[in-house]
Amino acid sequence: MDKEKIRQLSVKATKIRKHIIEGVYHAASGHPGGSLGIADILAVLYFDVMHVDPSNPKAEDRDRFVLSKGHCAPALYGALAEKGFFPAEEIKRLRQIDSFLQGHPDMKGIPGVDMSTGSLGQGISAANGMALNAKLDNKDYRVYAVLGDGELEEGQVWEAAMFAAHYKLDQLTAFVDFNGLQIDGKIAEVMSPSPIDEKFKAFGWHVIVIDAHDYEQISDAIAQAKATKGKPTMIVAKSVKGKGVSYMEDQAGWHGNAPNKEQYEQAMAELDAVLSKLEVA
Repeated sequence: MDKEKIRQLSVKATKIRKHIIEGVYHAASGHPGGSLGIADILAVLYFDVMHVDPSNPKAEDRDRFVLSKGHCAPALYGALAEKGFFPAEEIKRLRQIDSFLQGHPDMKGIPGVDMSTGSLGQGISAANGMALNAKLDNKDYRVYAVLGDGELEEGQVWEAAMFAAHYKLDQLTAFVDFNGLQIDGKIAEVMSPSPIDEKFKAFGWHVIVIDAHDYEQISDAIAQAKATKGKPTMIVAKSVKGKGVSYMEDQAGWHGNAPNKEQYEQAMAELDAVLSKLEVA
């Protein structure tokens, strides 16, 4: 991946992060921490990998994306707005009663959302169904999903892991957002899912471990997943919760809290400074 592509993806990820802060601030509720942590993955997927068309969101042969950790919808909405599925101004109406941008993704009301999610553990099962459909119908589209590391405490995830391996769903690529934190604190203290990589290998998956904020590693892992035949791929992405906003980084307290006016202004100033450097590079 050349420097210009990395710069372009960095710009998109930073804009997604701005949308996250914008939405959560105006809603006075939401989940900024985990949303910020997956912005780089979404930037690569939506702006370098996935075949999707904002003018035809339900195209039969489009690639699919399932945000299994549905509470991180602000990140998905930011990516969809940047891609052109709906006006970015809608972000400011996140979670408002008359807005189509609900607190969790809604496939019936939001252009570009392929699956309604919210109850943890269920999204990866839906992604399995999409990938199985592609295989049975001899379709070329791929299915991508993002799970949280705390979400791995849900038993349904492991049922889905067995299913995907059993049916050799090689068109499925999933990411675990491995930031080590959940709403109650450190996952190692709440209910440790580690070693995540070895567990998915034992369940029959091809497993890759990467830095969730390194665009080359994200891109290379996805390319490796595409080349893997006969088994699904799990990309264990080591991330920083709250990435990009200094006071939110690696702080479990920002799992589900909205910034106040002063904190909002600080976060936006930090992201604007990053964006300014990137756009003149």
